[in-house]
Amino acid sequence: MSEKRTFTIQESEGNIPEGLVAVVTGAGSGVGRAVAIELAKRGVKVGLVGRRRGKLEMVEKTIVEGGGSCGSFAADVSNIDEVDGLKKQISSALGSPAILVNAAGIHCELVPIRETTPEKWKNTIDINLFGCYLTCRAFMGEMISNGWGRIINVTSASSLHPPGHIGAVYPLSKVALNHFTRQLASELKETGVTANVIHPGEVKTEMWAKIKEDASSRDGEGKGALRWVRTVERTGGDPPEATAEAVLTLLRCETSAPNGQFLWIRDGMKEPMPSW
Repeated sequence: MSEKRTFTIQESEGNIPEGLVAVVTGAGSGVGRAVAIELAKRGVKVGLVGRRRGKLEMVEKTIVEGGGSCGSFAADVSNIDEVDGLKKQISSALGSPAILVNAAGIHCELVPIRETTPEKWKNTIDINLFGCYLTCRAFMGEMISNGWGRIINVTSASSLHPPGHIGAVYPLSKVALNHFTRQLASELKETGVTANVIHPGEVKTEMWAKIKEDASSRDGEGKGALRWVRTVERTGGDPPEATAEAVLTLLRCETSAPNGQFLWIRDGMKEPMPSW
């Protein structure tokens, strides 16, 4: 068994390659929005992907006003046909993507398995795991052909914790995402393309707000999530821009680029935990 370790993204002195195209899912808010904006500031053309066109257009307006280049592409990443269409649309409008950041994700109800709603359980797996599979499958081929690419899947530290008594499907989806990304990295070895997962920190996003709302309506174990909610609220949490900085660092890495690793932002609220 390999020794467990941590891998925190550090600053890199390399340059970001020119002419890059990126796809960022979940780009309408939170971590995805921050990553998309920071990439555009560095001259990367960004395909903004999400289910809410209005949110994407607001991010697009911010990027364009800042002198960046992007396009909005409303799509459900868990839908096979929509992702296939997405690939054609982005390649036609922006060019061949060399960067894929899967930041789309949802949480689920804070209840024991016996009380869960099957439709919500399945939807969480579909978006958090199956959606990442579909987008990776769609875009990795051209990255391999071009000899360079970066795939970053947003995971969660909850995937490294022992099982709790509630909310099983969210960490389960991230455990599976971790393993999927490691498998992907193994297949990508020596192609010039890397795949990693990253914990974005304790971020005050729309997901945080939904967890707060759900936990506030519960009793017992479910209400316990308010401890985390209140800590993030009191401190302001980790800035989503920290994930963007980590992504930019991965773009600057050349021969030393990590592959198949669980990555942590620098100076996050949560102490990095050993993974694999």
